[in-house]
Parts: sequence; C-alpha cells; structure tokens
Amino acid sequence: MTRTVDTDYLVVGAGAAGMAFVDALVDHDPTAHATLVDRRDAAGGHWLDAYPFVRLHQASQFYGVASTRLGTGRVQESGPEQGLHERATGPEICSYYAKVLAERLLPTGRVELFGGHEYRDGSVVDLATGRAVETRVRRRVVDARYLAPSIPALTPPPFDVDDGARVVPVGALPDVGDAADFVVVGSGKTATDAVVWLLGRGVDPEAIHWVRPRDPWMLDRSVVQPDPAVFLGMAGTLMAAACVASSADDLFLSLEDAGVMTRIDPAVVPTMARTPTLGRWELELLRSVDRVVRAGHLRRVSPGRLVLDDGDVAVPHGAVVVHCAAYGLHLRPALPIWGERITLQSVRAGFPPFCAALVGFVEGTWHDRPDEEKNRLCPPTPYWSTPADWAALQGRGARAAATFMSDPDVAAWAHSVLLNPARVPPEETARPEVRAAVARYLEYAPAGIAGLERIGRDAWGRV
Repeated sequence: MTRTVDTDYLVVGAGAAGMAFVDALVDHDPTAHATLVDRRDAAGGHWLDAYPFVRLHQASQFYGVASTRLGTGRVQESGPEQGLHERATGPEICSYYAKVLAERLLPTGRVELFGGHEYRDGSVVDLATGRAVETRVRRRVVDARYLAPSIPALTPPPFDVDDGARVVPVGALPDVGDAADFVVVGSGKTATDAVVWLLGRGVDPEAIHWVRPRDPWMLDRSVVQPDPAVFLGMAGTLMAAACVASSADDLFLSLEDAGVMTRIDPAVVPTMARTPTLGRWELELLRSVDRVVRAGHLRRVSPGRLVLDDGDVAVPHGAVVVHCAAYGLHLRPALPIWGERITLQSVRAGFPPFCAALVGFVEGTWHDRPDEEKNRLCPPTPYWSTPADWAALQGRGARAAATFMSDPDVAAWAHSVLLNPARVPPEETARPEVRAAVARYLEYAPAGIAGLERIGRDAWGRV
C-alpha cells in the first residue's frame, strides 16, 4: 500500500537542522504535524556517512535538539582535555538522533520520517521505486538542506587522479594499514582530524605531506565552553578587540594574544577563518608536521607527483593521498527565513542546531503572525570563509541575537536551552564571574559590533 504525505510541515532533510527545527516546533505548537523527508533511511544527516574517527569539535551539549541533551554534560577529568566538556563521537551522535526520533518525536503521533525518499519539484519520490508519493502540505515546506555540508565520503576529489595514484576519502583512512607515506589534502577541520589521527597511530610526522592551500584560524576550544562566564568572557574579549582593531588581521592577531584564536604555523598569517575549535594538544601535534605544501590548490595526482596551481611537488611513489577537500559549509546567499517556504539558516553567528531550534520555536509560537514580523525577529547570518568575512558576520550575528533576545518569550526560552552558547540560566545570574562577563560584554558590544562591521566594509565595501 502506498503511503501518503499529509502534513502541516514537510521538512526536507533529517539532519541536525531539520531535527532541531521539528523538535522545537512540536514542543511549542501542540497542533503541528511535521513530516521529515530524507534520502537516507535514518535521521542524522551527514553524520551517518562521516569518517569513523570523527568527533564534535565543540562541547556535546551545544549540539542536537533542544528537548534532549546530547551526552551527560560531563566535564572531562583526565586526558589532554581535562577540565573541558565532553565531545561526542560520530557513532554517539547517530545513536542520539535515532533515540530522539524513536523515543521523543515519533511517540507524539505528530511526526513521521520518510527515509529513502527525496523531495523533487513539489513531490516526494520513493528512491527505491521512483514513484511519486501523494503529498499534501497544509502550512509550509521547510528547507533544512539549504546549508547542508559537503563531505568527502559523498563528494569526489576536486582534482584529477591519474592511473596508479592511490587516493582515498578520509573515511577510508583506517583501511590503508599497509601505507608508509601520506598526503593529506585540505585546510579545514577534516584535514586536521586526519593529521591528528595519523600521528596518534604512530605515523612519523616526516611521512606526512600536508597540502594546505590556505592556513586556517581556529578558536581555542577552552574558550568555547558551556559556562556563561567562559563563553561570554570570550565574547567580551572579542568586542573589546574589535573596538580598536585596524583590520581583520589586526583583530585576529589580537585575539590570538588573548588566547581566543590559534593558528598552526606562527610564521604564517592565515587567510582562512572557518573557525572550528581546536585543542592545545591537537595544535602541538599539527605543528610537528613540517612538510606543508603551500602552492595553491591541488589539480592532479600522479604516482609520486602532485600538480598544483603554483608548481609540481614530488612525494613518495606509493603515498596515499587522503581527500579531505570537500567544501564543507556552503557560502550561500542569505535568504529571508520565512517566505514561500521556511529556509533554515543561522541567525546568531554559528551554532546551527540552536538557530534551527530558534526558528522552530518562533514558528511554533508565532505561526499565525505575518512573515515580516518573524523575519524581523530572526534575520539570517551567512557562513564565512575569510577573516574579514568572520569579523563582519560576527557583527551581523550579534545584532541578530540582540534582536531576537529583545522579545521576552524568546529570551526566556533561549536562556533555558542548552544549545544556546550564550545562555545565562537563572541559577547562574548571581555568580560574580558571570556578572563580570556580562557587564564587560555589554560595555564593549556597541563599539565592538561597529568595529566588526567596519572591518567588513573595509574589506568588501559592504557588510
């Protein structure tokens, strides 16, 4: 018997954004029915295809859905990240989403998942049969895939591969145990994970070539923690630095001095600023790799040779080239979140699960209000790539956060949600360290936001 889609909200994508939106929506609109549609058979999005040694780069409780904590909130008591909050592994995240769906969402009777299906031009298509499913959407289609990341497991290498060259996606790295030499291709978090994994398995740093077209700025993980004194203290430091920074580079170097930002090579000023978090122990390992190839992007791999924008580089003939160069977070134009459909995007800068949950909360409590009001409350903040991008969009995101936090109901919800990195729960408001961090942020924020926007204007001619 053919199933039919008859729903209030058709949510395209059952990854982190789609799940966070639906969870908050059904929690705050007792009449709403939502149907998740995903090409994969289960909830979890790209985590279902991630490399086996992947781990969240941030604290677990900043990730997932608003109703259900990811992990236990445990602070690590030993190891290189002693004193920092736990970070979930890929399998733990997949298990979490399966549990949220099975034990939290499906039992409401108002949520269903069409796994193995795709949304195409207004129709839901069964990928196994190719048949369109009868579909009726009463309120809105929700695009939870607009900013979906690309990952190496599902994205071909962005370079040519000649016969005889050995190229594997990062997820296949544990299966190449006979290899003696490696070429890691990519500048982002996936590449750093691959290098750290190799070094942790005893690979000699001299056996690793690292093709890094751009050097990255990264956030020190110790300042992005679920403690309002720590996180807001970092935000206050950012605003104070932005008040006086003369350029994006000046801002980042100042934040490095303050212990907020870090870079792998102290002799190179980075031109990339996707800004995942990085532990100091990881930084020490990454700095042990001296064979860094900075000759532009990799264009072709031949046995024993790399062809790059700025020349050829010889590598050991049997080296395994590790593809970590999928684009990751896409730099797509900001769209009004509420329009013909709901397009999930970040509102405050970063922390996509919180932003998707915020949109779900607003839709669940304001669904009968005009779209113009909801769009004024939650203006989108795009992702970034360069230091100037990061600065400008931190300013834009800070203004957006001030806007949605100006609504008392939204603010009360936001301060109750573990996903919100800037939450100050009632029991924390009297802590002297929290009061000092909040006061410092408020002191510097007006000029700091203006400074961040000025840096963007100087670099782009706009914000």
